[in-house]
Amino acid sequence: MAGLWYEEFEEGMVIDHAITRTITEADNMFFCSMTYNSQPLHIDRHFAEKTEFGKPLVNSLLTLGAMIGMSVSETTLGTTIANLGMTDVEFPAPVFHGDTLRVRTTVGECRESRSRPNAGIVRFRHEAFNQDNVLVASCQRSAFMHKRSAA
Repeated sequence: MAGLWYEEFEEGMVIDHAITRTITEADNMFFCSMTYNSQPLHIDRHFAEKTEFGKPLVNSLLTLGAMIGMSVSETTLGTTIANLGMTDVEFPAPVFHGDTLRVRTTVGECRESRSRPNAGIVRFRHEAFNQDNVLVASCQRSAFMHKRSAA
């Protein structure tokens, strides 16, 4: 499914995204290397074994990126102008290597752009759950969206 145009979003609309993703140790190590994150809690198994978690945690920014990324094909793919920002980012439970994430998006406020008549702003609440249906991440995201009539 391609992304939706501004006019297709309705406040309160809920999208349970089709794509799921198992996060691997390689994903986490590669992401930490790419972002220069040397936190041993993410990259050192022996260090992490001595923590309250007992094993490495997936980098929370990888979790955030995967959560938003898994929403794209059914929300903003080809129909967005730009992301305007993310707020209220929370990680209420850890993600570990081997966890499989699924994402739900709820559409919040939709408003017409004041500066561009061919666009609108949509606020999304993204939530990521692991395979046990535990909420592991959430955020609010505002996207600057094309109107269908402008396309």
